[in-house]
Amino acid sequence: MNDFDSRRAEPGEFPRLGAALDTVNRDFAAIFPDREPLVLMVWGGDEDIDEQVYVALSDGTSQGNGLSEPEDGDADPLVHVAEAAQETVVELLWQAWPVCPFHKLGTHPRPEGTTADWEYGESWGPGVVWWCRGYHGGDCHDLARVGELAGALPGKQRREARRRERKRGRTG
Repeated sequence: MNDFDSRRAEPGEFPRLGAALDTVNRDFAAIFPDREPLVLMVWGGDEDIDEQVYVALSDGTSQGNGLSEPEDGDADPLVHVAEAAQETVVELLWQAWPVCPFHKLGTHPRPEGTTADWEYGESWGPGVVWWCRGYHGGDCHDLARVGELAGALPGKQRREARRRERKRGRTG
């Protein structure tokens, strides 16, 4: 994605996208405790190329479609930021994220309470979750709300993620 000038977004420059990324980064930290948080990068913005915002690894590399700061009344930006973060992680770190600890399958951002026959493009209600299709779609389930993945992890991993989150809260 570095075909033209890029820069890290300034704090507060994209307030709704930034707040959504803060939420997604809680889940990123639960699974990747030794990695720096994901960041918003801005590409373009000159007379030839429209400005686009991407969710990127801390080194500025990203994958996927650009985002724009939502207008009042638009869909929850958490949906789009979670999808963008997931695409960057999957494509650049080469691993599914997040993974359902019960089915060992990758999950996807979906509306809370999604059924197996839900199709992308249908309306989004309140609540964005990491959703697992389960085996053959018969045992699909909400794994966790986006931002609360640490609570859905198995025992020791969950305790370690919560301990790290508390420690970041004291030092961050």
